[in-house]
Amino acid sequence: MRKLGKKQLTLHLQKRLDALPDALAAHRLTAAADGSEIIYTYDTQGERTGITALLKDLNLAGIRFRDCTHRQTSLEDIFVDW
Repeated sequence: MRKLGKKQLTLHLQKRLDALPDALAAHRLTAAADGSEIIYTYDTQGERTGITALLKDLNLAGIRFRDCTHRQTSLEDIFVDW
């Protein structure tokens, strides 16, 4: 399960975004439909999660968040996606 599992970091933004800046494209983010959240999916088994680089790039882009949550893939999610 650890090898197949992923985690999602959801950043709750201070201001809604109409679109994600091109400078963040390398992070393969997903934005909520209303632009109030950014979701970053990462591999917990990777050498690096990329969270530090994401936070740096968000800061450089002037995007601020007020809170964050995380979610780990459940066993059911793994079997449904498989």
